[in-house]
Amino acid sequence: METLILGGSTFVGRRMVEHLRAAGHEVTVLNRGRTATDLPPGVSRIVGDRTSTKSMRLALEGTAWDAVIDVSGFVMAAGGGLFEDLIELLDGRVGAYVFVSSIMAYEPTGLMPWTEDQPLRDEPETTYGGFKAHAERAILERFTSTGFPGSIGRPAAIYGPDNNIHDMETAMFLRLRRGLPILLPHEGLVTTSYGHVDDLCANLLEMALLPAARGEIVNLTGQGCSAREYALRLSRIVDVEPDIIEVPTWVGDGQAPFGHLFKDKHHGILSVEKARDLGLTAERGFMDGHQETYDWFCSTDLVDAPDAFADPMWGAGYDFGVEAALVKELRG
Repeated sequence: METLILGGSTFVGRRMVEHLRAAGHEVTVLNRGRTATDLPPGVSRIVGDRTSTKSMRLALEGTAWDAVIDVSGFVMAAGGGLFEDLIELLDGRVGAYVFVSSIMAYEPTGLMPWTEDQPLRDEPETTYGGFKAHAERAILERFTSTGFPGSIGRPAAIYGPDNNIHDMETAMFLRLRRGLPILLPHEGLVTTSYGHVDDLCANLLEMALLPAARGEIVNLTGQGCSAREYALRLSRIVDVEPDIIEVPTWVGDGQAPFGHLFKDKHHGILSVEKARDLGLTAERGFMDGHQETYDWFCSTDLVDAPDAFADPMWGAGYDFGVEAALVKELRG
């Protein structure tokens, strides 16, 4: 299968490339070419800028694909009809188009689990969740009007090897290994769905090959747990006793001194009933996935990561110095 990956430089995109190559598919990556990365042998690259319709038209001119998997849907591409322009460029030259959306497209509600037919966020397209909702609507409208073979996968919190959101399992593994306190807001009750990156990639490929997925939105995730349970479960994997400290509801400016998924805005659990009905492969359990991720983590330089670390693309990271200052204040 001739497959085009929009993105492909980091985390989900890079793992998707590797997954497709391992399955014997032909893979081409389209990105801006600004992220330094070596593609696996046999993988081609096309340079194109998602923020420019002209650039994308030149990049895609004369091409046709069995499947396009879009993992680079980012906020910068939202305005001015750019996403609609992309869909128009691809319509008629793809056998399947799979867009990686997010749990952040949902309008939050306390009734869980969230099913695919619940309302979308009513936020500006320049926000992360607002853009995802905007892109979903554009895909489904195109499917209805022209039969565009688009489908939408909605993951929740994605973890696993090469995760470039460093304030998730990386930061937690480091705190536990170094005996640092773990700060939990909201009494550690914020509950989130977690899914392994390789399971997500497997499901995205299955959706690309599945005619029944056309025009559908499908939640793709694994087990969920509270922030407190997250800390406790990972402490078992690292085999240490966690030092947990509850903090008041965070109202400060700037980066919070704890993982971003522990904030109340990330309180939500996804239903995977639809994915099961479509016959998609069930994701591995939370403990199995995080044990495998920890084994990978221990084989990398991340075990010696500095006390403050952030990804240059997303800015998501941790600062153990800031955390220590708050711990000192709370403990007097």
